[in-house]
Amino acid sequence: MKTIMDLRSDLDNKLVTSEQLFEKANSLAHKYQEEFNPFVTIIDEKSEEKSNSLLSGIPYALKDNFSTKGILSTASSNILKDYVPVYDATAYKKLKEAGALLIGKTVLDELAMGGTGTTGHTGIVRNPWNKNHQIGGSSAGSAAAVALGIVPFSIGSDTGDSIRKPAAFGGVVGFKPTYGRISRYGLFAFASSLDHVGCFTRCVKDAAIVTDILKGQDERDMTSLPDEDIKYLDMIDNDIKGKKLFFIKELTDLELYKDAGEETLEILKKFKETIDKCKSIGFEVEEISFDEKLLKAIYPAYMTISCAEATSNNSNLTGIPFGPRGEGDNINDIMFDARTKGFSELIKRRFILGSYILQRENQERLFKNAGRLRRIIVDKMNELYKTYDAMILPASGGIAPTFEGEIDRMSPRYLMLENHMAIGNFGGFPSITIPNGFVKDMPIGINITGRCFEDGLTLNIANKIEEVLGYKGIVKEEYDV
Repeated sequence: MKTIMDLRSDLDNKLVTSEQLFEKANSLAHKYQEEFNPFVTIIDEKSEEKSNSLLSGIPYALKDNFSTKGILSTASSNILKDYVPVYDATAYKKLKEAGALLIGKTVLDELAMGGTGTTGHTGIVRNPWNKNHQIGGSSAGSAAAVALGIVPFSIGSDTGDSIRKPAAFGGVVGFKPTYGRISRYGLFAFASSLDHVGCFTRCVKDAAIVTDILKGQDERDMTSLPDEDIKYLDMIDNDIKGKKLFFIKELTDLELYKDAGEETLEILKKFKETIDKCKSIGFEVEEISFDEKLLKAIYPAYMTISCAEATSNNSNLTGIPFGPRGEGDNINDIMFDARTKGFSELIKRRFILGSYILQRENQERLFKNAGRLRRIIVDKMNELYKTYDAMILPASGGIAPTFEGEIDRMSPRYLMLENHMAIGNFGGFPSITIPNGFVKDMPIGINITGRCFEDGLTLNIANKIEEVLGYKGIVKEEYDV
Protein backbone atom coordinates (compact mmCIF):
# COMPACT_ATOMS: atom_id res chain seq x y z
CA MET A 1 0.00 0.00 0.00
CA LYS A 2 1.54 3.29 -1.08
CA THR A 3 2.23 6.02 1.47
CA ILE A 4 2.04 9.77 1.00
CA MET A 5 5.79 9.87 0.30
CA ASP A 6 5.44 7.07 -2.27
CA LEU A 7 2.71 9.00 -4.08
CA ARG A 8 4.70 12.24 -3.78
CA SER A 9 7.63 10.54 -5.49
CA ASP A 10 5.38 9.14 -8.21
CA LEU A 11 3.91 12.61 -8.85
CA ASP A 12 7.27 14.38 -8.85
CA ASN A 13 8.76 11.81 -11.22
CA LYS A 14 5.71 12.06 -13.50
CA LEU A 15 4.88 8.39 -13.10
CA VAL A 16 1.32 9.42 -12.34
CA THR A 17 -0.76 12.61 -12.45
CA SER A 18 -2.95 14.09 -9.75
CA GLU A 19 -5.90 13.55 -12.11
CA GLN A 20 -5.13 9.84 -12.22
CA LEU A 21 -4.79 9.65 -8.43
CA PHE A 22 -8.13 11.41 -7.98
CA GLU A 23 -9.88 9.22 -10.54
CA LYS A 24 -8.50 6.06 -8.93
CA ALA A 25 -9.56 7.14 -5.42
CA ASN A 26 -12.98 8.23 -6.68
CA SER A 27 -13.46 4.91 -8.45
CA LEU A 28 -12.53 2.96 -5.32
CA ALA A 29 -14.82 5.10 -3.17
CA HIS A 30 -17.78 4.24 -5.39
CA LYS A 31 -16.69 0.59 -5.65
CA TYR A 32 -16.62 0.00 -1.89
CA GLN A 33 -19.43 2.33 -0.82
CA GLU A 34 -22.30 -0.15 -0.92
CA GLU A 35 -20.30 -2.93 0.74
CA PHE A 36 -18.63 -0.94 3.56
CA ASN A 37 -20.44 2.47 3.68
CA PRO A 38 -17.45 4.70 4.49
CA PHE A 39 -18.88 7.87 2.88
CA VAL A 40 -21.81 10.20 3.39
CA THR A 41 -20.80 12.20 0.30
CA ILE A 42 -18.40 11.23 -2.49
CA ILE A 43 -16.85 14.12 -4.42
CA ASP A 44 -16.83 13.47 -8.17
CA GLU A 45 -15.10 16.64 -9.35
CA LYS A 46 -11.40 17.18 -8.69
CA SER A 47 -10.38 20.49 -7.12
CA GLU A 48 -7.35 22.44 -8.29
CA GLU A 49 -4.06 22.00 -6.48
CA LYS A 50 -2.06 25.24 -6.25
CA SER A 51 0.70 24.30 -3.88
CA ASN A 52 4.13 22.72 -3.76
CA SER A 53 3.48 21.03 -0.42
CA LEU A 54 4.03 17.31 0.15
CA LEU A 55 0.24 16.85 0.06
CA SER A 56 -0.33 18.62 -3.26
CA GLY A 57 -2.25 16.31 -5.58
CA ILE A 58 -2.76 13.66 -2.87
CA PRO A 59 -6.34 12.38 -2.29
CA TYR A 60 -7.83 12.28 1.20
CA ALA A 61 -11.13 11.86 3.07
CA LEU A 62 -12.67 14.16 5.70
CA LYS A 63 -14.96 13.23 8.59
CA ASP A 64 -18.44 14.64 8.06
CA ASN A 65 -18.39 16.76 11.22
CA PHE A 66 -16.06 19.33 9.64
CA SER A 67 -17.64 22.35 8.03
CA THR A 68 -17.07 22.47 4.25
CA LYS A 69 -18.48 25.46 2.39
CA GLY A 70 -20.96 24.36 -0.25
CA ILE A 71 -20.59 20.66 0.59
CA LEU A 72 -23.12 18.68 2.64
CA SER A 73 -21.94 18.37 6.27
CA THR A 74 -24.29 16.18 8.30
CA ALA A 75 -22.34 14.92 11.33
CA SER A 76 -24.19 11.70 10.40
CA SER A 77 -27.38 12.99 12.07
CA ASN A 78 -30.87 13.29 10.65
CA ILE A 79 -31.21 16.72 12.22
CA LEU A 80 -28.38 17.94 9.95
CA LYS A 81 -29.08 15.69 6.95
CA ASP A 82 -29.57 18.67 4.59
CA TYR A 83 -27.08 21.11 6.17
CA VAL A 84 -24.68 22.81 3.73
CA PRO A 85 -22.30 25.20 5.53
CA VAL A 86 -21.32 28.68 4.36
CA TYR A 87 -17.77 28.52 5.73
CA ASP A 88 -14.78 26.17 5.86
CA ALA A 89 -13.25 24.55 8.91
CA THR A 90 -9.64 25.65 9.39
CA ALA A 91 -8.33 22.09 8.95
CA TYR A 92 -10.17 21.75 5.64
CA LYS A 93 -9.01 25.19 4.51
CA LYS A 94 -5.37 24.31 5.24
CA LEU A 95 -5.64 21.08 3.28
CA LYS A 96 -7.14 22.95 0.32
CA GLU A 97 -4.31 25.47 0.47
CA ALA A 98 -1.82 22.58 0.58
CA GLY A 99 -3.33 21.20 -2.63
CA ALA A 100 -4.75 17.99 -1.12
CA LEU A 101 -7.69 16.54 -3.05
CA LEU A 102 -10.92 15.85 -1.14
CA ILE A 103 -12.47 12.52 -2.19
CA GLY A 104 -15.42 12.59 0.19
CA LYS A 105 -16.97 13.24 3.59
CA THR A 106 -16.99 10.16 5.82
CA VAL A 107 -19.59 8.49 8.04
CA LEU A 108 -19.31 8.85 11.81
CA ASP A 109 -21.29 7.80 14.84
CA GLU A 110 -24.04 10.42 15.11
CA LEU A 111 -22.62 13.77 16.27
CA ALA A 112 -19.35 11.88 17.01
CA MET A 113 -20.94 10.28 20.09
CA GLY A 114 -20.18 6.58 20.07
CA GLY A 115 -17.49 4.03 19.41
CA THR A 116 -19.13 1.53 17.09
CA GLY A 117 -19.62 3.12 13.68
CA THR A 118 -23.23 1.93 13.76
CA THR A 119 -25.29 5.03 14.58
CA GLY A 120 -24.75 7.25 11.53
CA HIS A 121 -27.96 8.25 9.77
CA THR A 122 -26.79 6.67 6.48
CA GLY A 123 -26.10 3.26 8.02
CA ILE A 124 -23.34 1.21 9.63
CA VAL A 125 -19.68 1.18 8.59
CA ARG A 126 -18.17 -2.29 8.15
CA ASN A 127 -14.60 -3.38 8.89
CA PRO A 128 -12.54 -4.04 5.73
CA TRP A 129 -10.82 -7.00 7.39
CA ASN A 130 -14.13 -8.74 8.09
CA LYS A 131 -17.53 -7.33 7.21
CA ASN A 132 -19.11 -9.01 10.22
CA HIS A 133 -17.03 -6.81 12.54
CA GLN A 134 -17.25 -3.15 13.49
CA ILE A 135 -14.49 -0.71 12.54
CA GLY A 136 -15.09 1.30 15.72
CA GLY A 137 -15.92 4.96 16.04
CA SER A 138 -16.72 7.64 16.05
CA SER A 139 -14.36 8.24 13.09
CA ALA A 140 -15.53 5.02 11.43
CA GLY A 141 -15.62 6.04 7.78
CA SER A 142 -12.29 7.85 7.97
CA ALA A 143 -10.62 4.71 9.32
CA ALA A 144 -12.29 2.47 6.75
CA ALA A 145 -11.34 4.73 3.83
CA VAL A 146 -7.64 4.34 4.66
CA ALA A 147 -7.92 0.63 5.53
CA LEU A 148 -9.63 0.00 2.18
CA GLY A 149 -6.82 1.73 0.31
CA ILE A 150 -9.13 4.40 -1.10
CA VAL A 151 -6.96 7.24 0.24
CA PRO A 152 -3.51 7.37 1.90
CA PHE A 153 -4.79 9.60 4.70
CA SER A 154 -7.99 10.89 6.23
CA ILE A 155 -9.01 13.38 8.88
CA GLY A 156 -11.00 12.54 12.01
CA SER A 157 -11.80 13.86 15.46
CA ASP A 158 -10.96 12.22 18.79
CA THR A 159 -12.85 12.95 22.03
CA GLY A 160 -12.14 9.73 23.96
CA ASP A 161 -10.37 7.45 21.46
CA SER A 162 -12.38 8.10 18.30
CA ILE A 163 -9.32 8.10 16.03
CA ARG A 164 -7.02 5.76 17.91
CA LYS A 165 -9.46 2.88 18.54
CA PRO A 166 -10.73 2.60 14.92
CA ALA A 167 -7.08 2.78 13.81
CA ALA A 168 -6.33 -0.30 15.91
CA PHE A 169 -9.39 -2.16 14.60
CA GLY A 170 -8.59 -1.21 10.99
CA GLY A 171 -4.85 -1.91 11.01
CA VAL A 172 -3.83 1.69 10.29
CA VAL A 173 -2.10 4.53 12.15
CA GLY A 174 -4.24 6.99 14.12
CA PHE A 175 -2.74 10.14 15.66
CA LYS A 176 -4.20 12.92 17.77
CA PRO A 177 -1.68 15.63 18.67
CA THR A 178 -1.59 17.82 21.77
CA TYR A 179 -4.89 19.58 22.55
CA GLY A 180 -4.97 22.79 20.55
CA ARG A 181 -2.11 21.82 18.22
CA ILE A 182 -4.65 21.73 15.36
CA SER A 183 -7.46 24.29 15.25
CA ARG A 184 -10.96 23.04 16.02
CA TYR A 185 -12.63 25.95 14.24
CA GLY A 186 -15.34 24.46 12.03
CA LEU A 187 -15.32 21.10 13.80
CA PHE A 188 -18.83 20.44 15.12
CA ALA A 189 -18.27 20.42 18.87
CA PHE A 190 -18.96 17.29 20.91
CA ALA A 191 -17.16 17.92 24.22
CA SER A 192 -15.03 21.03 23.83
CA SER A 193 -12.54 20.30 26.61
CA LEU A 194 -11.83 16.84 25.13
CA ASP A 195 -12.15 17.29 21.34
CA HIS A 196 -9.03 16.91 19.19
CA VAL A 197 -8.47 17.00 15.42
CA GLY A 198 -6.21 14.24 14.11
CA CYS A 199 -5.51 11.89 11.22
CA PHE A 200 -5.44 8.32 9.94
CA THR A 201 -2.47 7.29 7.78
CA ARG A 202 -0.69 4.22 6.47
CA CYS A 203 2.48 4.87 8.49
CA VAL A 204 3.79 7.14 11.27
CA LYS A 205 5.86 9.28 8.89
CA ASP A 206 2.68 10.18 7.00
CA ALA A 207 1.05 11.26 10.28
CA ALA A 208 3.94 13.69 10.76
CA ILE A 209 3.47 15.06 7.23
CA VAL A 210 -0.25 15.67 7.71
CA THR A 211 0.19 17.21 11.17
CA ASP A 212 2.91 19.56 9.86
CA ILE A 213 0.34 20.93 7.39
CA LEU A 214 -2.52 21.23 9.89
CA LYS A 215 -0.82 22.56 13.04
CA GLY A 216 -0.61 26.19 14.03
CA GLN A 217 -2.41 28.94 15.88
CA ASP A 218 -5.79 30.11 14.63
CA GLU A 219 -7.36 33.40 15.72
CA ARG A 220 -10.78 31.75 15.37
CA ASP A 221 -9.93 29.11 17.99
CA MET A 222 -8.81 30.58 21.31
CA THR A 223 -7.57 27.16 22.48
CA SER A 224 -5.20 26.72 19.54
CA LEU A 225 -1.46 26.67 20.22
CA PRO A 226 1.26 28.77 18.59
CA ASP A 227 3.25 26.88 15.97
CA GLU A 228 6.69 26.00 17.38
CA ASP A 229 8.16 26.40 13.89
CA ILE A 230 9.30 22.77 14.07
CA LYS A 231 8.72 20.20 11.34
CA TYR A 232 7.79 16.88 12.90
CA LEU A 233 8.93 15.13 9.73
CA ASP A 234 12.47 16.38 10.44
CA MET A 235 12.36 14.74 13.89
CA ILE A 236 10.90 11.41 12.83
CA ASP A 237 14.22 9.52 12.60
CA ASN A 238 15.93 11.01 15.67
CA ASP A 239 17.91 8.61 17.85
CA ILE A 240 15.77 7.20 20.69
CA LYS A 241 18.56 5.62 22.72
CA GLY A 242 17.90 6.27 26.40
CA LYS A 243 14.28 7.30 25.91
CA LYS A 244 12.11 5.87 28.68
CA LEU A 245 8.69 4.27 28.30
CA PHE A 246 6.32 2.96 30.95
CA PHE A 247 3.32 0.67 30.97
CA ILE A 248 0.71 0.11 33.67
CA LYS A 249 0.76 -3.16 35.61
CA GLU A 250 -2.96 -3.06 36.40
CA LEU A 251 -3.77 -2.95 32.68
CA THR A 252 -1.28 -5.50 31.35
CA ASP A 253 -0.45 -8.11 34.02
CA LEU A 254 -1.45 -11.51 32.66
CA GLU A 255 -2.09 -12.80 36.17
CA LEU A 256 -4.73 -10.13 36.72
CA TYR A 257 -6.41 -11.10 33.45
CA LYS A 258 -6.17 -14.89 33.77
CA ASP A 259 -9.97 -15.14 33.73
CA ALA A 260 -10.28 -12.87 30.69
CA GLY A 261 -11.23 -14.17 27.27
CA GLU A 262 -8.82 -15.70 24.79
CA GLU A 263 -8.61 -12.52 22.72
CA THR A 264 -7.55 -10.36 25.66
CA LEU A 265 -4.90 -12.83 26.77
CA GLU A 266 -3.47 -13.06 23.26
CA ILE A 267 -3.37 -9.26 22.95
CA LEU A 268 -1.52 -8.98 26.26
CA LYS A 269 0.97 -11.68 25.23
CA LYS A 270 1.70 -9.84 21.99
CA PHE A 271 2.07 -6.62 23.98
CA LYS A 272 4.76 -8.24 26.14
CA GLU A 273 6.57 -9.32 22.98
CA THR A 274 6.39 -5.73 21.75
CA ILE A 275 7.93 -4.48 24.99
CA ASP A 276 10.87 -6.86 24.46
CA LYS A 277 11.32 -5.52 20.93
CA CYS A 278 11.29 -1.94 22.24
CA LYS A 279 14.07 -2.82 24.68
CA SER A 280 16.07 -4.46 21.90
CA ILE A 281 16.35 -1.18 19.96
CA GLY A 282 17.41 0.97 22.91
CA PHE A 283 14.27 2.01 24.78
CA GLU A 284 14.23 1.75 28.54
CA VAL A 285 10.85 0.28 29.46
CA GLU A 286 9.50 -0.07 32.98
CA GLU A 287 6.30 -1.35 34.56
CA ILE A 288 4.62 1.04 36.99
CA SER A 289 1.60 0.74 39.28
CA PHE A 290 -1.39 3.06 38.86
CA ASP A 291 -4.18 3.39 41.42
CA GLU A 292 -6.84 0.95 40.22
CA LYS A 293 -9.61 3.15 41.62
CA LEU A 294 -8.50 5.90 39.24
CA LEU A 295 -8.37 3.50 36.29
CA LYS A 296 -11.91 2.35 37.04
CA ALA A 297 -13.02 6.00 37.28
CA ILE A 298 -11.82 6.93 33.77
CA TYR A 299 -14.95 5.73 31.95
CA PRO A 300 -17.59 7.22 34.30
CA ALA A 301 -15.66 10.50 34.51
CA TYR A 302 -15.40 10.63 30.73
CA MET A 303 -19.11 9.93 30.25
CA THR A 304 -20.08 12.54 32.85
CA ILE A 305 -17.94 15.30 31.35
CA SER A 306 -18.64 14.47 27.70
CA CYS A 307 -22.42 14.12 28.07
CA ALA A 308 -22.64 17.41 29.97
CA GLU A 309 -20.54 19.30 27.41
CA ALA A 310 -22.37 17.66 24.49
CA THR A 311 -25.75 18.71 25.88
CA SER A 312 -24.57 22.29 26.09
CA ASN A 313 -22.79 22.32 22.71
CA ASN A 314 -25.73 20.85 20.82
CA SER A 315 -28.45 22.96 22.39
CA ASN A 316 -28.73 24.86 19.09
CA LEU A 317 -29.94 21.74 17.24
CA THR A 318 -33.59 22.52 17.75
CA GLY A 319 -35.08 22.37 14.26
CA ILE A 320 -35.23 26.18 14.27
CA PRO A 321 -31.78 27.36 13.01
CA PHE A 322 -30.77 23.84 11.83
CA GLY A 323 -32.59 20.77 10.64
CA PRO A 324 -36.12 19.92 9.52
CA ARG A 325 -38.73 22.09 11.25
CA GLY A 326 -40.77 20.15 13.81
CA GLU A 327 -44.52 20.23 14.14
CA GLY A 328 -46.37 21.94 16.99
CA ASP A 329 -48.51 24.86 18.08
CA ASN A 330 -45.74 26.63 20.01
CA ILE A 331 -41.95 26.90 20.05
CA ASN A 332 -41.48 24.25 22.73
CA ASP A 333 -43.62 21.71 20.90
CA ILE A 334 -41.82 22.43 17.63
CA MET A 335 -38.39 21.87 19.23
CA PHE A 336 -39.58 18.76 21.06
CA ASP A 337 -40.88 17.23 17.85
CA ALA A 338 -37.77 18.13 15.85
CA ARG A 339 -35.36 16.68 18.41
CA THR A 340 -37.48 13.56 18.94
CA LYS A 341 -37.45 12.81 15.21
CA GLY A 342 -33.96 14.15 14.53
CA PHE A 343 -31.87 12.24 17.08
CA SER A 344 -31.25 8.53 17.55
CA GLU A 345 -32.02 6.81 20.86
CA LEU A 346 -28.33 6.86 21.84
CA ILE A 347 -28.07 10.63 21.37
CA LYS A 348 -31.30 11.28 23.25
CA ARG A 349 -30.03 9.20 26.18
CA ARG A 350 -26.78 11.14 26.27
CA PHE A 351 -28.57 14.47 26.18
CA ILE A 352 -30.86 13.38 29.01
CA LEU A 353 -27.82 12.33 31.03
CA GLY A 354 -26.08 15.61 30.26
CA SER A 355 -29.11 17.66 31.27
CA TYR A 356 -29.36 15.75 34.55
CA ILE A 357 -25.65 16.22 35.26
CA LEU A 358 -25.88 19.96 34.60
CA GLN A 359 -28.87 20.59 36.86
CA ARG A 360 -27.83 22.96 39.60
CA GLU A 361 -28.47 20.44 42.39
CA ASN A 362 -26.32 17.80 40.63
CA GLN A 363 -23.35 19.83 39.40
CA GLU A 364 -21.24 19.55 42.56
CA ARG A 365 -21.86 15.82 43.02
CA LEU A 366 -21.51 14.82 39.37
CA PHE A 367 -19.95 17.32 36.97
CA LYS A 368 -17.45 18.93 39.34
CA ASN A 369 -16.50 15.61 40.91
CA ALA A 370 -15.77 14.22 37.44
CA GLY A 371 -13.58 17.25 36.83
CA ARG A 372 -11.71 16.59 40.07
CA LEU A 373 -11.12 12.97 39.07
CA ARG A 374 -9.83 14.14 35.72
CA ARG A 375 -7.39 16.50 37.42
CA ILE A 376 -6.10 13.78 39.76
CA ILE A 377 -5.49 11.44 36.81
CA VAL A 378 -3.75 14.14 34.77
CA ASP A 379 -1.58 15.15 37.75
CA LYS A 380 -0.55 11.51 38.17
CA MET A 381 0.39 11.33 34.48
CA ASN A 382 2.37 14.56 34.59
CA GLU A 383 4.27 13.25 37.59
CA LEU A 384 5.16 10.11 35.61
CA TYR A 385 6.23 12.25 32.65
CA LYS A 386 8.94 13.81 34.81
CA THR A 387 10.66 10.41 34.62
CA TYR A 388 9.35 8.88 31.40
CA ASP A 389 9.00 10.11 27.83
CA ALA A 390 5.84 8.18 26.92
CA MET A 391 3.32 5.57 28.02
CA ILE A 392 2.86 2.42 25.92
CA LEU A 393 -0.20 0.16 26.25
CA PRO A 394 -2.45 -2.11 24.16
CA ALA A 395 -4.94 0.01 22.21
CA SER A 396 -7.86 -2.23 23.18
CA GLY A 397 -8.81 -5.26 25.23
CA GLY A 398 -10.06 -7.22 22.23
CA ILE A 399 -10.32 -7.31 18.48
CA ALA A 400 -12.99 -5.31 16.67
CA PRO A 401 -16.35 -6.48 18.05
CA THR A 402 -18.91 -8.19 15.89
CA PHE A 403 -22.19 -6.39 15.31
CA GLU A 404 -23.96 -8.74 17.69
CA GLY A 405 -21.73 -7.58 20.58
CA GLU A 406 -20.47 -9.55 23.55
CA ILE A 407 -21.90 -9.31 27.07
CA ASP A 408 -18.65 -10.30 28.82
CA ARG A 409 -16.96 -7.17 27.52
CA MET A 410 -18.63 -5.19 30.30
CA SER A 411 -16.47 -6.62 33.12
CA PRO A 412 -14.81 -3.89 35.23
CA ARG A 413 -11.28 -5.02 34.39
CA TYR A 414 -12.03 -5.25 30.67
CA LEU A 415 -13.48 -1.72 30.74
CA MET A 416 -10.26 -0.45 32.32
CA LEU A 417 -8.19 -1.87 29.47
CA GLU A 418 -10.70 -0.75 26.85
CA ASN A 419 -11.06 2.88 27.98
CA HIS A 420 -7.60 4.00 29.15
CA MET A 421 -7.00 6.05 25.97
CA ALA A 422 -9.38 8.71 27.31
CA ILE A 423 -6.43 9.72 29.52
CA GLY A 424 -4.97 11.30 26.39
CA ASN A 425 -8.06 13.50 26.10
CA PHE A 426 -8.23 14.28 29.82
CA GLY A 427 -4.73 15.75 29.70
CA GLY A 428 -4.57 16.81 26.06
CA PHE A 429 -1.54 14.55 25.58
CA PRO A 430 -0.30 13.61 22.08
CA SER A 431 -1.31 10.00 21.45
CA ILE A 432 -0.86 7.59 18.56
CA THR A 433 -1.99 4.06 17.74
CA ILE A 434 0.07 1.86 15.41
CA PRO A 435 -0.57 -1.69 14.15
CA ASN A 436 0.75 -4.53 16.32
CA GLY A 437 -0.14 -7.63 14.33
CA PHE A 438 -3.21 -9.83 14.36
CA VAL A 439 -5.40 -11.89 16.68
CA LYS A 440 -7.94 -14.23 15.06
CA ASP A 441 -7.03 -12.71 11.67
CA MET A 442 -8.10 -9.24 12.85
CA PRO A 443 -5.67 -6.33 13.34
CA ILE A 444 -4.74 -5.07 16.80
CA GLY A 445 -2.76 -2.01 17.85
CA ILE A 446 -0.58 -0.49 20.51
CA ASN A 447 -0.90 3.06 21.77
CA ILE A 448 1.88 5.51 22.64
CA THR A 449 0.94 8.61 24.64
CA GLY A 450 3.54 11.31 25.25
CA ARG A 451 4.00 14.58 27.09
CA CYS A 452 1.99 17.64 26.16
CA PHE A 453 3.63 19.80 23.49
CA GLU A 454 6.12 17.04 22.57
CA ASP A 455 4.27 15.80 19.50
CA GLY A 456 7.48 15.44 17.53
CA LEU A 457 9.01 13.16 20.15
CA THR A 458 5.83 11.06 20.36
CA LEU A 459 5.87 10.57 16.58
CA ASN A 460 9.62 9.82 16.68
CA ILE A 461 9.07 7.11 19.34
CA ALA A 462 6.15 5.61 17.40
CA ASN A 463 8.15 5.60 14.17
CA LYS A 464 11.00 3.66 15.75
CA ILE A 465 8.60 1.12 17.26
CA GLU A 466 6.78 0.80 13.92
CA GLU A 467 10.09 -0.04 12.25
CA VAL A 468 10.93 -2.86 14.65
CA LEU A 469 7.40 -4.33 14.67
CA GLY A 470 7.29 -4.70 10.90
CA TYR A 471 3.58 -3.91 10.37
CA LYS A 472 4.01 -0.66 8.48
CA GLY A 473 1.33 -0.25 5.83
CA ILE A 474 -0.42 -3.55 6.50
CA VAL A 475 -3.49 -4.02 4.37
CA LYS A 476 -5.73 -6.86 3.29
CA GLU A 477 -4.38 -8.10 0.00
CA GLU A 478 -7.35 -7.14 -2.17
CA TYR A 479 -7.14 -3.50 -1.04
CA ASP A 480 -3.41 -3.07 -1.72
CA VAL A 481 -3.38 -0.25 -4.27
